[in-house]
Amino acid sequence: MKKFDPATNIQFANELGESRGVNPSICDSATFTFDKAQTMTDTFHGETEGYFLYSRHWNPSNLALCTSLAAMEGTEAAWATGSGMAAITCAILHEVQSGDHIVASMTTYGGTFAFINNYLKKFNIDASFVNCQDLDAVKKAMRPNTKVVYTETMNNPLLRIANIPELSKIAHAGGAKLLVDNTFTPMIFSPYRLGADVVIYSMTKFVNGKNDCVAGAICGTANYINSLIDVNNGTAMLLGPVLDPMRSSSIMKNLSTLHIRMKQHGSNAMYLANRFKETGLKYNYPGLPEHVDYKLFTSMMNEGYGFGGMISIDMGTAERASAIMEKMQELGVGYLAVSLGYFKTLFSNSGKSTSSEVPDCIQREMGMSEGLIRFSVGLDNDIENTFNLINQAIQTTK
Repeated sequence: MKKFDPATNIQFANELGESRGVNPSICDSATFTFDKAQTMTDTFHGETEGYFLYSRHWNPSNLALCTSLAAMEGTEAAWATGSGMAAITCAILHEVQSGDHIVASMTTYGGTFAFINNYLKKFNIDASFVNCQDLDAVKKAMRPNTKVVYTETMNNPLLRIANIPELSKIAHAGGAKLLVDNTFTPMIFSPYRLGADVVIYSMTKFVNGKNDCVAGAICGTANYINSLIDVNNGTAMLLGPVLDPMRSSSIMKNLSTLHIRMKQHGSNAMYLANRFKETGLKYNYPGLPEHVDYKLFTSMMNEGYGFGGMISIDMGTAERASAIMEKMQELGVGYLAVSLGYFKTLFSNSGKSTSSEVPDCIQREMGMSEGLIRFSVGLDNDIENTFNLINQAIQTTK
């Protein structure tokens, strides 16, 4: 079987712009003309090809980006949104209605947790949060009205790996769809090819890589994407979280360097993991054989893209974590900031930031230490120097 190569797929999906420009042209039109009134009517009904109706639906810039995203994922289609949360919320809402049930990973991004646990209650949609590494627990949580099983490929912030093929079997056996957030591991994993029905991204992170915009993506079958943007019932079309074409064009260019960036993020994180191991720190990195999910990771990964740029250390208490992070920023390791996938190293105390929406009792149940420092390792050229600065920060804040 031919190796699935996300980067090469993107390379051959790219199209020339107007006047044979090497970059696709940027569309700054909100609406588009038709020669025939009937063509406009047919386009409203989704019965034409090559026509654009209105930029909230499609425009050439977003279509070019989504063509490349679908090529990267191995899906038939994709759709770009104005934020990662817009992608998450639209994808979930499109599958459920009042009275339905969701099974979701207990360990997930705080905003996602809050949306499923808090916001969806307004619509009488119930949810069960489980440890998705425990497949029996997932099976037991399924109900006749379960419509969605939701997980992250590499979960935030504990860096556990979801068994996508097995979760897919459980979801489909119960008549539900498997939705997977692959934000932490683009190119490393291809969840759709592993059995997921829908793949979701916050493109703000690794996919774009510059932290200069907020964007999201939803990838799936052509029928699914068409239903998502249907003018009568499409969740994304009616809620309107469209991505600006200028940002689409910018992300499109950055997408072509994603494979290079992911390899360097992973190489740097692997170096830090090995040095943390040598110095006796309590670290967590799925790229080392002692990680509980290492074998699962290697069984599902696309080879050649590394093990990702996310790593964490446990400093015991939130107070010590704060002192170390402040010192690291002072020394120039990177920035004390939320988000990830930036070319500079970013670090934060997850329990007090990106997972703060998760109640303390659930944080403890999932095994998250209050002293957890999550690193998004940057593209540092001298990663040995970065380690020395981290070590200096740890040693000087004892």
